Amino acid sequence: MVIVYKMRNTAYKTLDNVTHIVYNITQQKMNEVFTMFDNRLKELRQKRKLNMKQAAQQLGIPYTTYVGYEKNEREPNSEVLLQLANFYNCSVDYLLGMTPQINSGEAATEETIFDRFDNIKPLALKKFPMLGEIACGEPIYADEDKETYVMADSDIKADFCLKAKGESMINARIYDGDLVFIKKMPMVENGDIAAVIIEDEATLKRVYYYPDQNKLILNPENSAFDPLVYIGEELNHIHILGKAVFFMSAL
Repeated sequence: MVIVYKMRNTAYKTLDNVTHIVYNITQQKMNEVFTMFDNRLKELRQKRKLNMKQAAQQLGIPYTTYVGYEKNEREPNSEVLLQLANFYNCSVDYLLGMTPQINSGEAATEETIFDRFDNIKPLALKKFPMLGEIACGEPIYADEDKETYVMADSDIKADFCLKAKGESMINARIYDGDLVFIKKMPMVENGDIAAVIIEDEATLKRVYYYPDQNKLILNPENSAFDPLVYIGEELNHIHILGKAVFFMSAL
């Protein structure tokens, strides 16, 4: 029995090591793919004699999102890959560095992308109400009556979403134009990012509440902006909509 146990234990350790090696190889390969992607994207843009702002405008992509693609800070989904390939008149394979030929002659579809790349999967979608814009900077007027809907991954545990406006949360990687998904709750933990209503204005900040001092601090994620501090009776005009649980480009 001892020998069998040792053999099984050794087998499990070997399997774990193999799994770890395969995972590392897969991650390394995908990192190489997306490093090639940002280089190809930059080359294609420069051939069109466009700067990043012009390319983003023509594609209808938020500028900060496009910059993230070229700097290998964001990975595009299948829809964006198709959009970029069509815009630059190249194949998705070329964009991802899978072929030296700029146009393979084969029309890319979402199905072919899913077949080729294990880390790009189709999403089950859910309809989320979008209540308007929320300030990443100074608070802006909150209008919850103007409700539209956004289709997004059904795994997002949120009740609604808001569009970020401003630059005060960029160090949390929340950029102007991003969609921020909010889970309703009347209070959050210190350090959580939350949507907060201040009288009739809404803002997105990290929340720090000190009950012994009866003080609330709303911290930005950008040193160019000052914290918002509320004390005593000022807190009567403030309520928390909920916690930010997910964010993504507004595409």
